[in-house]
Amino acid sequence: MENGLTDTKMFDSKLLQELDFENKCKVTFDPVISPSNPGESLVMRPLSLGDYDRGIIQLLGQLTEMGDISREKFTERFNNMKKDGYYYVIVIEDTQTNQVIASATVIMEQKIIRQCSLKGRIEEVVVNESYRGKQLGKLLVSTLILLSEHLGAYKTVLETNEKTIPFYKKFGFEPKEHSLQLYH
Repeated sequence: MENGLTDTKMFDSKLLQELDFENKCKVTFDPVISPSNPGESLVMRPLSLGDYDRGIIQLLGQLTEMGDISREKFTERFNNMKKDGYYYVIVIEDTQTNQVIASATVIMEQKIIRQCSLKGRIEEVVVNESYRGKQLGKLLVSTLILLSEHLGAYKTVLETNEKTIPFYKKFGFEPKEHSLQLYH
């Protein structure tokens, strides 16, 4: 319970437990960490409504401009994403500070091509500046790749900048095509 309300999760935590991380993960970790053991006092889980109070907005602000997001606006967007059923936001929480210190999203796009298949799109990978260098970004991306595959995606994609391409190549991603953006 948080603020008298149930701390609703975006998706069932069992999905993360079902991933065959040990046998299917394409990268290695030294020291060894996993979704079930991301580090001392750390827990990986789905995003929850209570994460508004655990600093998710401030964390995402380390990635991009956020603007003013009220609790009501966050709750409305969270509920819409949960209801849609194609958004999977995972977070890592430091249970000692009760703060969300890392987050990433995979969106399962519904396609008509390839026999009405799904395509996973990884977005918004961010680790709090104070926790970088602990392999948490690598853990988030590895977990989302496996989750995307587990959910039936025929491929998983992401957009990044030139500087981080070598990082994503470790997972098997290869640059392909061009990405164009139009901001409104």
